[in-house]
Amino acid sequence: MRIEELARNLPSFARVKILDTVVAKGREFPIYAFEMGPEDKTTPVFGLFGGVHGLERVGTHVVLAYLESMLTQSAWDMDLRRRFENCRLVSIPLINPAGMYFGTRSNPNGIDLMRNAPIEALGETPFMLGGHRMSRKLPWFRGEEGREMEQEARVLVDFVKDQTFNASVALNLDIHSGFGAKDRLWYPYAKTIAEFPKIEQVNQLKQLLDQSHPNHIYSVESQSLSYTTHGDLWDYLFDLHTETNKGNKNLFLPWTLEIGSWLWIRKNPIQLFSALGPFNPVKIHRHRRTMRRHMPLLDFFLRAAKHNGSWLKQ
Repeated sequence: MRIEELARNLPSFARVKILDTVVAKGREFPIYAFEMGPEDKTTPVFGLFGGVHGLERVGTHVVLAYLESMLTQSAWDMDLRRRFENCRLVSIPLINPAGMYFGTRSNPNGIDLMRNAPIEALGETPFMLGGHRMSRKLPWFRGEEGREMEQEARVLVDFVKDQTFNASVALNLDIHSGFGAKDRLWYPYAKTIAEFPKIEQVNQLKQLLDQSHPNHIYSVESQSLSYTTHGDLWDYLFDLHTETNKGNKNLFLPWTLEIGSWLWIRKNPIQLFSALGPFNPVKIHRHRRTMRRHMPLLDFFLRAAKHNGSWLKQ
């Protein structure tokens, strides 16, 4: 397994831990987390996440490709090592390992983790897609009302709180696939069409991206322009950070990279008949292209967190 191989070959400035273990159908599925850089949690940090939905393997593959590249380069690139003297990179490459093993969007309990947070949308949401409580046999099931968050969701929330809430600047990126033919870079909210409270800082980062990579391929927009949902984990984490960090100037910005998988289907319609086909590049050359395509964006987020004083106008 690539994650286990990565964990066995870490340099001295990187650390790995098993946050929890999911048990399903007699098997154990550990949830791994990686940390690079100093242990001071007030240091600017880039959080990188994938695999919330088990069918969307490409997100985990992109995260792992980036982590592997960073660690391989660190063996000979001393400038890269020095980069981590005053910034941090933390990551859970695969949040829903059992779902990915069994080939399901949901976790083994039939619950969509990205609809599972205790937060309600403001206004109407798309039927079923916005999260529902009708049946765990249907997609986008939120879980039963009044129940605690699922194990995997709690692991993500606890990790993000512990590793990023005290950072002076925390930029988080969660990678998904499957919506449209464009690669969309979403900022909150998913719960409302109202303007995001940190829109000024979002626009500053967007301007930096546009100026630094004027030919980038991302549509930067609020997630609510595409659809609104109940229970979004990043909405919940943003609101929780706002509530628990009143009075300080810490910046917490969660982003979602929604890789547009419809383009792969248009070029290779037969992959619709594969369980993984609608959400992942099936052809080898398209998979490799996808791995290359997003590396500059991930590196941009890490450098933007580290050098936030150069672009973040308070």
